[in-house]
Amino acid sequence: MAGGMDTGQGGKGKKSLDVAINLTAFIDLMAVTISFLIMTAVWTQIGRLQVAQAGGPAMDQEQQEEQTKTVQLNLLITPTELRLSADQSTFDPIPLAKDAKGKTDLSKLVARFKELKAQIPDQQAITLQPEDKVRYEDLVRIIDECIGAGLPQVSVSAAMG
Repeated sequence: MAGGMDTGQGGKGKKSLDVAINLTAFIDLMAVTISFLIMTAVWTQIGRLQVAQAGGPAMDQEQQEEQTKTVQLNLLITPTELRLSADQSTFDPIPLAKDAKGKTDLSKLVARFKELKAQIPDQQAITLQPEDKVRYEDLVRIIDECIGAGLPQVSVSAAMG
């Protein structure tokens, strides 16, 4: 009775439970599953987007800002103009115009960034505040221009007002 199974024939037809299990299929399944999980983990790391939350800076950032001269730099983006402000001072609005190819001309914004970086060379962060009607393509181009102008810490928040 220890190694068999009762088939209901009064103890005469016992079958042995000792069966050789084929582990090859199980090992193949596990190898495919593990490789899939490893590839998925790599793709999730590659697909991450570095975004800063528009809010109060962390403690470490506050200490770093005390050591370097920086200002709170905001860029309000409307469908017709750009308004740059640094702390409490505001600059003249930059009107948005289309070039010959139909893209928004950002040369005045780039010139304004160069002036600003000449005055505050340690400035690294800017907060963009686009209104709802701003085209996504324009927002992406403005982010690219910010990074190209030496402001790599770009954060985006809702436009106030």
